[in-house]
Amino acid sequence: MDGGDVERAVTEMVRVLTPHLSRDWREHRAGPLKWSCWTTAVHVAHDLLAYAGQVAARPDEAYLPFDLVVRDDAAPRDVLAVVTACGRLLSEAVDAADPAARGWHWGPTDPGGFAALGVNETLVHTWDIAQGLGIDWRPPAELCAAVLARLFPQAPAGDPVDVLLWCTGRAELPGHPRVTSWLLKAAVD
Repeated sequence: MDGGDVERAVTEMVRVLTPHLSRDWREHRAGPLKWSCWTTAVHVAHDLLAYAGQVAARPDEAYLPFDLVVRDDAAPRDVLAVVTACGRLLSEAVDAADPAARGWHWGPTDPGGFAALGVNETLVHTWDIAQGLGIDWRPPAELCAAVLARLFPQAPAGDPVDVLLWCTGRAELPGHPRVTSWLLKAAVD
């Protein structure tokens, strides 16, 4: 996966959620999460920035000791602007990095792995927020398929949207037990 995939995922998140900016995202729980929709959107921005930092700095044994802080008074429009900025930072870091470069995410991870992690976070948490706000939306199948191929190589066959939601504990998948914890395979051997 590459920076263009990150851009597509973030653009989709903004497209889906922008018509609902007047809603109070703090008052709605994000799908199955204990977080509000606002906190979940901030979490997406945080993870996109953290992944960009890992790609740029290439640490080999831990995450960099920094966090994103979004002011408590930030409106949903502002939070989506922060998500867009952080997504762009990840996209550009991934595309500028040598494909042989490695950063740390529970092992040495290539830029494409960080792109996949960013797309996964964006799609799955956009689904969570959409559920919380009552929006009928499904992530794009082609991005879900790419995430599954990169992060969940042992995932069962099936509709890539349903399988990704199942792999991340958000949906049932006929013939398979409900997932309650999952491990992403971003690191490369």
